[in-house]
Amino acid sequence: MNIIRERCVADMYPDELDLKILSFLQEDGRASYREISKKLNISVGTVHNRLKKLKKKGVIKGFIPVIDPKKLGYELTALIMIKVSGKHYEEVEKAVSSLSNVLLAYMITGDYDISVLARFRDQNELNKFIRRLLSIEHVKSTTTSIVLSVLKEDFAGSFLTR
Repeated sequence: MNIIRERCVADMYPDELDLKILSFLQEDGRASYREISKKLNISVGTVHNRLKKLKKKGVIKGFIPVIDPKKLGYELTALIMIKVSGKHYEEVEKAVSSLSNVLLAYMITGDYDISVLARFRDQNELNKFIRRLLSIEHVKSTTTSIVLSVLKEDFAGSFLTR
């Protein structure tokens, strides 16, 4: 019975080899199976099968380039805290998540209900966005903080290398 339980737990989480493969991909998302197999001293087939499994399990959600927003004219990053009136969280979540400037949106605990990270070309665009947020039904209030400098921004997930 314990063997079955251990196998089920092992199937749920990536093992050490999976984490090494993921780590290489985070360094270079365009690395070929052959490059990864050489670095880890495993077969190309093993890399292929492991990545196929990780994609199927949803561990790997996709492969995307990391873009510098400033190079595209997005000079302003803001953290926006939102209070929702009543119990209309789902409605507000959907509306907020659909806005194009929103990069991250989280339902949170504490004094606010939703936390948003968004990027803007300038203060005027941010102002229009805040007005749009406040026009969403059941948004009670917002508090905005503008990012002055980025201390760490690691969307690749450096937690794998710990």
